[in-house]
Amino acid sequence: MFSAKWFFDLERKIKDMGADSDAQSFDEIREMLARPRRLAPDAFAEMCAYVILAGGFSQKTAKRIHKNIMDYIYKNGADFDAIFQMFHNKNKINAICKIWENRAEFCDGFYKCKDDDTRVAYLAKLPHIGKITANHLARNLGVNIVKYDVWIRRLGAQYAGIRCIDENGKLTPDVKRACDDMFAHMVAATGLPRGYIDVVLWKSLQIGLIKL
Repeated sequence: MFSAKWFFDLERKIKDMGADSDAQSFDEIREMLARPRRLAPDAFAEMCAYVILAGGFSQKTAKRIHKNIMDYIYKNGADFDAIFQMFHNKNKINAICKIWENRAEFCDGFYKCKDDDTRVAYLAKLPHIGKITANHLARNLGVNIVKYDVWIRRLGAQYAGIRCIDENGKLTPDVKRACDDMFAHMVAATGLPRGYIDVVLWKSLQIGLIKL
């Protein structure tokens, strides 16, 4: 484990299974992280809408619902009542409508942030985003960060040979250090952005290619 060959084998297996997608394909995520670009307000709002919808759903389901909603918005605008008939979650639809209606302001605010920590903190304050979802959204927008998901914490602990102990659900300094060391090692081994490595390892853990 934790070699370049091991990583690229995981990546290949995921692609062969057709499981290499989020809001974007793995190749698109890797390109965005390697060469970040500024998105237009419409695309920014689309990214926000996807992560809002993704919570609690499989990627396949989230992508289907997201496409239906965005197709409607592009044709008819952010009509809450009409979109609610498509997806019965008032809080999520209200947030998507608010972000769409204020997309130019929110997009500009994000790109005015000077560093990654400020960008993530800014996204966390958008409607229905929050601290956890902000990391997912930031990565999709090209911020080269990792999410420290519980599976990633366990894998990092295995890499370091320590126990993965959470303090009331919070990431402990020892486990964070273990994860950061693991990502630094994998970046050196593969030459890839750590945010992309996080995506591949997380998916590998989710679908059982990595057994802990």
